[in-house]
Amino acid sequence: MLRHSSVWHAVDRLAREHGLSTSGLARKAGLDPTTFNKSKRTTRDGKLRWPSTESVAKILSATGASLSEWVSYVDETEGGGVYRNVPLIGFAQAG
Repeated sequence: MLRHSSVWHAVDRLAREHGLSTSGLARKAGLDPTTFNKSKRTTRDGKLRWPSTESVAKILSATGASLSEWVSYVDETEGGGVYRNVPLIGFAQAG
């Protein structure tokens, strides 16, 4: 299950990886610069706000990042870490 903090961590990390602030990332994606501000991540009464799928799609497009890259950033805080492919070898090669 996705956690609110993990999803926002992925947005923050994507911005950092591309040398941007969250405001700069939002601007680059054609969004309002305050879209990803920390103050907008919860409402006044404490209700959690999540980035929309449209916003996520726009920041991925603007940075050239893949969905799997973004999900790996979400997984970092979920205990999943970054996934890498591991080559498989046959029994004959393994000896």
